Amino acid sequence: MKYSPINIKNKLSKFDELWSPRVIAEMNDYQFKLAKGEGEFVWHSHDDTDEVFIVIDGTLEIEFRDGKVLLTNGEMFVIPKGVEHKPFAKGLCQVLLVEPQGVTNTGEAGGELTADNDIWV
Repeated sequence: MKYSPINIKNKLSKFDELWSPRVIAEMNDYQFKLAKGEGEFVWHSHDDTDEVFIVIDGTLEIEFRDGKVLLTNGEMFVIPKGVEHKPFAKGLCQVLLVEPQGVTNTGEAGGELTADNDIWV
């Protein structure tokens, strides 16, 4: 076993792609993923799992069909499974996502912003 911490800032410096999560760790069946976002993402949902957003740097707005939540540095929000949502970042935002292995970033919506799964950084 390797006993060394994961440096989040170092991991974030290793990729520039937007809305393309990178795995940095696994715990049981869950993955911890870093992502960078700017501008609008797509409306989507995850029917089988909740999704956790933790903002590391920047501001992330998550829009819902009946409201929205604004997250800034150090804040987190849990989106319940099946709830349709659309992330939006006015400027560059860096987030940590916590979700089960194999979750597609665009859910069932698909499209050009669908990222490959299980890409480690």
